[in-house]
Amino acid sequence: MKTKRISREIETAAELLREGSLVAVPTETVYGLAGNGLDAQVIECIYEVKGRPAIKPISLMVPGAEMIDRLCEEVPDAARTLAGAFWPGPLTLVLRARSSVPEILRAGGETVGLRCPRQEQTLQLLRKLEFPLAVPSANPSGMESPKDADQVFRYFDGKIAAVIDGGPCALGLESTVLDLSKTPYRILRQGSLPAEKIMDTLVSGMTIVGITGGSGCGKTTALKELENHGALLLDCDAVYHELLQNSESLITELKTAFPGTVEDGVLRRDRLGEIVFQDAEKLKLLNEITHRHIMAEITSRLRNRAMQGGTLAALDAIELIGSGLAEICDFTIAVTASDETRIARIMERDGISREKAELRIRAQRPNAWFEENCDFTVSNDGDRDRFIRTLNDYLEERL
Repeated sequence: MKTKRISREIETAAELLREGSLVAVPTETVYGLAGNGLDAQVIECIYEVKGRPAIKPISLMVPGAEMIDRLCEEVPDAARTLAGAFWPGPLTLVLRARSSVPEILRAGGETVGLRCPRQEQTLQLLRKLEFPLAVPSANPSGMESPKDADQVFRYFDGKIAAVIDGGPCALGLESTVLDLSKTPYRILRQGSLPAEKIMDTLVSGMTIVGITGGSGCGKTTALKELENHGALLLDCDAVYHELLQNSESLITELKTAFPGTVEDGVLRRDRLGEIVFQDAEKLKLLNEITHRHIMAEITSRLRNRAMQGGTLAALDAIELIGSGLAEICDFTIAVTASDETRIARIMERDGISREKAELRIRAQRPNAWFEENCDFTVSNDGDRDRFIRTLNDYLEERL
């Protein structure tokens, strides 16, 4: 057999593949060894030519996300979110395979990897074909993955029908492989697409609700309703207190910025208060430091939730707007209540005097400010059933 070198004759390559031949194709990562991904005999030939162990499954190359439901079942929304963001590109999604996907390709398993390459010649080829391509890397098993056509010829000249010469691969590193067939999602192979980009894209596919309002407004009731909808609850004040206990980097930064406020690794909040509440610039600096650390921790927790398959989260923060956290929310809800209702709740909850409760309320922003800066306002003045109905009516419109 004489192996052809193809550059622009994509239809020639398509005809060879329709006949059951093997053709090496370029991608942005490495060259792949391609054959009809729905033909068990062709797939067996790929295993033989590569010397690939039969226990190792082979991924399918597809022209786009429209093939996902044709080849896979029980597909999570995360798959479409990631395909929309990174296809064509160096991401392989592992999903539960339909029975039409040959068992030999799956190596007896229940899943299949799908990838859409960002390489124009190969994309043209895929769009001409009536079937997906089985495409492992175009090298004998155990050898270096080829990054140009000449290296493929050194491996397989005379053993395969053709090589599409697309020049050197742009990335030279295999795709990242992400298993979405079960939760938690797992990165099976870290390739050229960073894990952080994948997780951030999954987070972008979540619905994030911001809940804010002054002390005593009854935000907890709203959060419990969101939890009933399956939301991850993130209390930013609680996160801050956890960071004060566990974050060495936060404590170190506070110690540097506000000398004398950290003693034996523990923040003296009374000393910090004496400094910042008398100096607007220092209070601004404190907020910048704490907001940055809280944002990083919230981001980390959202990433973890997204990898667990979560699709909904709720952030509770008095400073939701000023901290920048509102910017990551899909919509924000202000929970308000009259001053008298708030005073009574604060006194009962915290066991403090009326005077101290009034001082706390006066130190915070008024209801009107929250109403002006949020997408929706719900009053929680004591009629709990009405409050819950109003909140859920709004959530049903948005979720």
